[in-house]
Amino acid sequence: MKAGIVGLPNVGKSTLFNCLSNAKAQSANFPFCTIEPNIGVVNVPDPRLQKLEALVNPERVLPATVEIVDIAGLVKGASKGEGLGNQFLANIRETDAILHVLRCFDNDNIVHVDNSVDPIRDKETIDIELQLKDLETVDKKLDKVKRAAKTGNKEAQKEEAVLLKLKVGLEAGVSVRALEFTEEEYNDFVKPSQLITDKPVMYVCNVDESAAVNGNDYVNRVKEAVKDENAEVLVLAVGTEADITELDDYEERQMFLADIGLDEPGSAKLIRSAYKLLNQQTYFTAGVKEVRAWTINIGSTAPQAAGVIHTDFEKGFIRAEVIAYEDYVSFGSEAKVKEAGKMRVEGKAYTVKDGDVMHFLFNV
Repeated sequence: MKAGIVGLPNVGKSTLFNCLSNAKAQSANFPFCTIEPNIGVVNVPDPRLQKLEALVNPERVLPATVEIVDIAGLVKGASKGEGLGNQFLANIRETDAILHVLRCFDNDNIVHVDNSVDPIRDKETIDIELQLKDLETVDKKLDKVKRAAKTGNKEAQKEEAVLLKLKVGLEAGVSVRALEFTEEEYNDFVKPSQLITDKPVMYVCNVDESAAVNGNDYVNRVKEAVKDENAEVLVLAVGTEADITELDDYEERQMFLADIGLDEPGSAKLIRSAYKLLNQQTYFTAGVKEVRAWTINIGSTAPQAAGVIHTDFEKGFIRAEVIAYEDYVSFGSEAKVKEAGKMRVEGKAYTVKDGDVMHFLFNV
């Protein structure tokens, strides 16, 4: 699962990406590796993992990860191939969620492509280009579906109605994620179309240091503009975060954060938020060999969670032994949890909860 960083040129995308790549900002064991020049695999900061490590004292600890993609800056006309438009749109189509960086700070030394700071205009510039590309996709599908619908094909007629609704919305400047469909319409026709503006989005308001804690007027305008989009807004002083990553000493970094009123780097919050945006959650396995965070989709069943470890675990699933994270920490060990009767045995229908500590029994 990948989250793509998008935005106009010079809004702070690459600085943010480099922030995430410089592990020192988060903690001693927060590695980052680059798969390609513009893709990074970043650990998800999770204090629960450190707590389990302290209780179990394992040989190694493996955190959950999320892929972050730095996508080239977009310009007006990208939907028609202007600038790096075609590459940008191909890259963004391959991501599962969008981190949309908006410039929310004044600085005469950093040029803005439109010569003035206006995050709402910037947001609309990118929205329009993505909506135009989606409209192109919808129009192509409509051409094919209309022919089948005219022959009386009931399924084609249903799809045509959904595509027409998409077309009207996109032409009115409304992103697909803000349109309403029944569950059946969405699953049968909208989701398979893989439209760009259907991807979940988080707006990252890049502010200066003075606005790192409480935001500013630009941020307030962004929040008002996106209130109907069901999108998260995160305030991040990207330049300040970059300065923090340059400090080698952990204590110095903590002092710097305290000075500006933050209890942790904003980039740590961004990574956790991106993880949720991708509809991901974590369960743990805890033993002397390793304590590990495993990534699953929210709503996964116990067999599906077991399958993340190995497909054989899912195929031959018998049952799962489950301890709630709070119980594990409260009693201090697996043995004490068992003594207290707090370990549960769950079957195939169990929906895994975020933070569950699990053992799987299987037979292939």
